[in-house]
Amino acid sequence: MVISLYFHIPFCQKKCPYCHFFVVPMQDQSHAAFQQALLKEWELRLPLIQKHEITSLYFGGGTPSLAPGVIETLLERAALLKLSPNCEITVEANPEQITSELIRRFKTMGVNRLSVGIQSLDEELLKVLGRGHTAEEGIKAVEIIAHEGIENITIDLMDELPHQTLESWENTLDRATQLPITHLSLYNLTFEKNTVFTKNEKKLRPHLPPPEACTQMLEMACSKLEASGLKRYEISAFAKEGYEAIHNTGYWTGRPFLGFGPSAFSFWNGKRFQNVCHLKRYSEILNQGKVPIGFEECLPYPANLHEQLAVHLRLHRGVNLRTFPLPSTAKPILEKLQNEGFILQNDHQICLTEKGRLFYDSVAEEIIL
Repeated sequence: MVISLYFHIPFCQKKCPYCHFFVVPMQDQSHAAFQQALLKEWELRLPLIQKHEITSLYFGGGTPSLAPGVIETLLERAALLKLSPNCEITVEANPEQITSELIRRFKTMGVNRLSVGIQSLDEELLKVLGRGHTAEEGIKAVEIIAHEGIENITIDLMDELPHQTLESWENTLDRATQLPITHLSLYNLTFEKNTVFTKNEKKLRPHLPPPEACTQMLEMACSKLEASGLKRYEISAFAKEGYEAIHNTGYWTGRPFLGFGPSAFSFWNGKRFQNVCHLKRYSEILNQGKVPIGFEECLPYPANLHEQLAVHLRLHRGVNLRTFPLPSTAKPILEKLQNEGFILQNDHQICLTEKGRLFYDSVAEEIIL
């Protein structure tokens, strides 16, 4: 079986006001306790993974680039397992942490892909987002990574932001497409629970772009990114040929994966589970020799396949019905979506239309039981 591994490194220098992920302040004491607990989790889960081929490892957070020693230790252990010849090893980083020395260290470890949280190349919007870097620092970070010989570079950009205009968005896209990147993920702002943005939602909402401008932003992004050689292969992901994200594609196609670290999700043997979202509790449970699971669920048939179908449709290539076990309960739903112009079915392949991609959330809501 081919699998993926995810490692959640929760440390941040500060939490961005829109971020809903589990993060904690970077402190030496908590860092040491976390590393010790993470290695205990590795040992507990090792019997599950040592017989399988690992096609991707992803270090997310948080800001994993703040903890290169943790990454190095885990990669040393992973190297003793069966890694695919083209195993994708990704580390997330913020621009302000990127130095030539750090990238050289990552490259020596075997890291072959960097994900840089640029978010915007507009100075005022970076302040709105509470980011710790300037536009120029974002550009410089990507240039440093490329100069040090890691060519697989992905960046994140955000649209539908407070005070964002079509002009500022176009400027960000124009500057981003000049960078030596191979992949780009596009995210529209959402107001998530327990974030500063949600607390200030009433003040921020009047400054959001109107719906028609949001549609224009997406259309502009697709046009400019495609023209630069970054093809849209998933709802929110663009890549140069051969650089589609191996790790994220696994999420969309149902590849089994194990998540390590507090709050990390896993999908294994048809069951989805999440580690506890508390650093101290995470460590305490592992010190007892137990796996730190805080939530788990196993969807019954056919709800499990309906969910998998909806997620799989995020990919532009769609779903191959020769290999996907389509339940009979999904057929009338797909017929309805096709009649309404949201999906297209040819022979044994179904995929979203342009309308379906634009209203994907509505499509997924129809499919998921």
